[in-house]
Amino acid sequence: MATVPWREVPEGLVVAIRVTPRGGRDAVDGSDLLADGKAVLKVRVRSALEDGAPNEAVRRLLAATLGRRASAVTLTSGAASRLKTHAVRGEPASLAAALAQSCAPGAAGR
Repeated sequence: MATVPWREVPEGLVVAIRVTPRGGRDAVDGSDLLADGKAVLKVRVRSALEDGAPNEAVRRLLAATLGRRASAVTLTSGAASRLKTHAVRGEPASLAAALAQSCAPGAAGR
């Protein structure tokens, strides 16, 4: 079972995300384990469920959290689901360090 919700690939990171739409704010709320043991990054966005708005909000939030342009983040699966996978282009170790920092205790809501 994965202990972190991302894995390094040569092009960057692949991140497993659980999204809460209409969450009141745009924020990364740390990580969590699903019932099947899979680790996910908990993300909430203000966007309502219409016209893919939450997908775009998650893409932009993840990019901002990692200090990347939104164009470096791509939704790879889960367009119509709360569970999504995003690919982030960049140097894998620095992206992983930035995500680990955003998941650290006391970092929720950044």
